[in-house]
Amino acid sequence: MASRTSRDVLGRGLVVLGRAIREQPRIFAVAVGGSVLFGSMVIVSAYVVGGVVGEVVVPAIARGEVATGTLALAAVALFGISVLRVVGIFGRRLGAGYMQYRLQAAYRRRVTRRYLDLPLSWHHRNSTGTLLSNANSDVEAAWYPIAPLPFAVGTLVMLVGAIVSLFATDWALALVGLAVFPALFALNVVYSRRMAPRQARAQRLRAEVSGIAHESFDGALVVKTMGREAQETTRFADRAGELRDALIAVGRLRGVFDPLLETLPSLGTLAVLVVGAFRLRQGAISVTELVSVAFLFTVLAFPVRAIGWVLAELPRSVAGWDRVRRVLDATGEMPYGRRVLDPATSGPATLTFDDVHFSYPPAEAHQPGAKVLGEVGFTVPAGRTVALVGPTGAGKSTIASLAVRLVDPDSGTVSLDGVDVRELTAASLAGTVALVAQVPFVFDDTVRANISLDRPGIQDEDVWAALRLAEADGFVAALPDGLDTMVGERGTSLSGGQRQRLTLARALAGRPRLLVLDDATSAVDPRVEAAILAGLRSSGAEPGVPAASILVVAYRRATIALADEVIYVEQGRVIARGTHTELLAAVPGYVDLVTAYEQAEVDREQEHPYDEVTPLPSGLEVDGVDR
Repeated sequence: MASRTSRDVLGRGLVVLGRAIREQPRIFAVAVGGSVLFGSMVIVSAYVVGGVVGEVVVPAIARGEVATGTLALAAVALFGISVLRVVGIFGRRLGAGYMQYRLQAAYRRRVTRRYLDLPLSWHHRNSTGTLLSNANSDVEAAWYPIAPLPFAVGTLVMLVGAIVSLFATDWALALVGLAVFPALFALNVVYSRRMAPRQARAQRLRAEVSGIAHESFDGALVVKTMGREAQETTRFADRAGELRDALIAVGRLRGVFDPLLETLPSLGTLAVLVVGAFRLRQGAISVTELVSVAFLFTVLAFPVRAIGWVLAELPRSVAGWDRVRRVLDATGEMPYGRRVLDPATSGPATLTFDDVHFSYPPAEAHQPGAKVLGEVGFTVPAGRTVALVGPTGAGKSTIASLAVRLVDPDSGTVSLDGVDVRELTAASLAGTVALVAQVPFVFDDTVRANISLDRPGIQDEDVWAALRLAEADGFVAALPDGLDTMVGERGTSLSGGQRQRLTLARALAGRPRLLVLDDATSAVDPRVEAAILAGLRSSGAEPGVPAASILVVAYRRATIALADEVIYVEQGRVIARGTHTELLAAVPGYVDLVTAYEQAEVDREQEHPYDEVTPLPSGLEVDGVDR
């Protein structure tokens, strides 16, 4: 089993290296060329040193005088060889480093691009720490052997040349070389086999430690307010301790094998001297040849290690590549079509759900998917406001995700102006629909950058128009630097309601024809929310912000009452539709739900009154509501 594992790691590792060579052939050729030049000069230098000792030093000692001209010629030869070795080292290291960093950068881009192509359901099955590890440490690990690879290839060429030179010198000395070099290779294979599981475990633990750290930092508010600092520290420390132990196991194995790999070439040199002295006494070789071979074994000790470096890093490379390939080979991306909605149409869009069914994929392949929606059908007419109302888990957010094509239905169609959203280009869909989620995301950038997102055609006047419609122009104008104010990571300098209004303004600045609000104003004062929704209903009157159809996931009675039609959903199905007044009169479940929402809102306001007058200087918020 261990033998099969070793062969498997070696085979898969060579496949990864072959992929790297195919992707960067020219740079690899430069690096290998430098390595071959270096190796050739190592062999040549051995024989030049042997010649200097045998033809210059020994005769000089015998005669008691030094031949100045011969010594000068030897010095020039050694200097020239040294210069060529430096050129080889420069080409090898520059090429190897350039190749390694190019591959790492390319695959970081590929992994990130793949993240953006894959559906949200795939992201939900993978922790953030794992995704960060895939794009960073796993990519680095996959291409880590690239740095010593050209050196190792050049060393193989050098070993072949050395063996040929040994046979040309003396068969007995050649046999010593044939014994030492395979022994080095065998020792490296054993090293690689034992290192493979240790490197794989260490790579997995790196991702887990990263995931726990990310959760602790991202959930710092929960951790501190719930007094869980000690527990989170312990949880992180336990997993970090496992990673420490795994890395120590890697280091311990290296501590055993590294001295052996260092000692074996030295033993080879000793064997050469012993056998060479015997052959010299027999007259089979000269002093020059003995010195050359002994020096060759001495200088070969370091280059041969390059083969060991590659073999030692193959397990880590294979572990990293497997994790990267899992992302690159993941399926489920949603390809876009080629249709474009009429660019001349600037009015509100019509959204239609026709017999839509949807299930989230299972966490495990053998498990059934969780059915969320069934037989959902309704229309948001152009320029109208439709409210989605239903208990928690009814499927409202899933409907919102389907409307902007974050996910695709299992069956049925979601269409804009009569065109299936799956047939639209990415640009046409993004230019038509905008989603504002309940949990706002704000970039660590200026207010202006957060709203414009560097989209072409959005000027400062468009930004201010969107802010006015989102009832956010007042607090933005009061910020120290206005639109140029840095809002901090995830908008930490803003309150929850301010972040929600900022993300609403971001959506409006793109001039969408359909606006989907997934409880997007839950942290805003009801009076401000009413003003926002009233402004959205007549948004065509605001310069620079065209009118839009609105699909809003709503909870507050005041919000629901502003809608032209209310869609009431339970357990993934449309139970009733009509105006707010009609549903109050005809649907008991709707009455109970809206009444419960209203009472909860009253209780919350009595406990924590809203205050939308003064912007928060420190980002303090309670229950996600401006205080």
